[in-house]
This record gives sequence, C-alpha cells and structure tokens, in this order.
Amino acid sequence: QVQLVESGGGLVQAGGSLRLSCAATGSTSSINAMGWARQAVGKQRELVASISSAGSTSYADSVKGRFTLSRDNAKNTVYLQMNSLKPEETAVYYCNVYTTWRRTYWGQGTQVTVSS
Repeated sequence: QVQLVESGGGLVQAGGSLRLSCAATGSTSSINAMGWARQAVGKQRELVASISSAGSTSYADSVKGRFTLSRDNAKNTVYLQMNSLKPEETAVYYCNVYTTWRRTYWGQGTQVTVSS
C-alpha cells in the first residue's frame, strides 16, 4: 500500500504560479513513476506530468514550458511547479504513483482555482 498526501493548491490569478507537493508513505520502495493529473468539472481526468524513478519527465502538450515536475527520492516527494496559470486550468489536481507491481495509487486531490 502507498498513501499520498498532497498540498499546495489554492486560488491564484491568471498568469500566477503555484507549487504542488505530494508526499508518499507506506511501501515507497515499490514506487516507480510519480506524477500529477487533473480533472475539471464536467471533464475527464487528464495526465499532466509524470517522472520516472530515474528522473525522466513527460508533460502534456498543454503545459510544456510552463509546468515543471521534480522528484526528491529521499523524501518520496514529487513537486509540480506551475507557472503562467490559465483560468481553464482550474481543476482538482491528483497526485499518482505507479508501483513495480503495476498498481496505481491516487491522492485525494487538491483544488487549484485560477481566476481571470
């Protein structure tokens, strides 16, 4: 089992920045990839960014150049730095991890609201 605790959401004006954090506990030695997804009201959940245990990152096209994902393996924590936020990026952001036994765990989500 892996438990995830997210923090850093909130209200920001368009063009502003937020930094999300997600700390994993439990069977952390099983964690392979870590990342973030988001779900806006009435829309499907979409992957935003992910990072492998080796540090390789991938991003959704819509956030490339504005979002940066980093990982502290010693703290089992992943960070999502979000810059130049847009109102349409208002959503609940969910941390996720993928384990070596091919299971995905999700956090409870943190609300990000971008005002215009």
